Amino acid sequence: MKIIVGLGNVGAQYARTRHNVGWLVLDELARRHAAAGQGWRKDTHADLFELRPGTGSVGTEKVLLVRPQTMMNLSGRAVQPLLAYYRLEPDALLVVQDDLDSPYGLLRLRHGGRHGGQNGLRDIIARLGTEAFDRLKIGIGRPPAGRTAADWVLSRWADDEQATLQQLVTLGADAAETWATLGRAEAQGRYNSTDLRPVPIKPEPVKPDPAESSPGKPAPGPEVASEAEQARREDRTAKSEG
Repeated sequence: MKIIVGLGNVGAQYARTRHNVGWLVLDELARRHAAAGQGWRKDTHADLFELRPGTGSVGTEKVLLVRPQTMMNLSGRAVQPLLAYYRLEPDALLVVQDDLDSPYGLLRLRHGGRHGGQNGLRDIIARLGTEAFDRLKIGIGRPPAGRTAADWVLSRWADDEQATLQQLVTLGADAAETWATLGRAEAQGRYNSTDLRPVPIKPEPVKPDPAESSPGKPAPGPEVASEAEQARREDRTAKSEG
């Protein structure tokens, strides 16, 4: 059995914020694999959705989707009891999270490491007593000048970010499916090269004027009189002096 946790905050006001991108990935997974009449069910500290064996791309192993309902900073309160109840080790856990330290458009799956200031991850690490579990990090980038990190993670996606966001959510769900069925290494090999950052438009170089760069054309300079013209000038000068 595997558990996939999406980090986010509870409440409609947070639904489309950067901090809740983990929930968007879980919603996409649930949409793909929902059986007729199936929906999220309430647990003590989380909403749960079971991806049943043999359906879609989840293979033959049970996968449990978890959306903590504790608010972000207490996410471990929802995660730790579930691992204990199902008698699972931390290597059966994948946490889908937003990542301030990755530019928007990047997706990375990694094992272990520190929480990097992500408070939901911080609480999970504290309550499990280990960092040894997998994380799917979806880059949201650092805040622009004049905005704090706390304000940035709770801000909504801009209109011009929506197309990239949908691609990231789709690829994030693909990566989570691959992790659950084929393992971490396969998921990393397929999806850690994901880079949806916009390519900067480079200005076109100024093309030289062909007339100014024709081969053999002398460089501009003072006008030089011909020998005949110079002789006529000297003759006129001599006559005037005579």
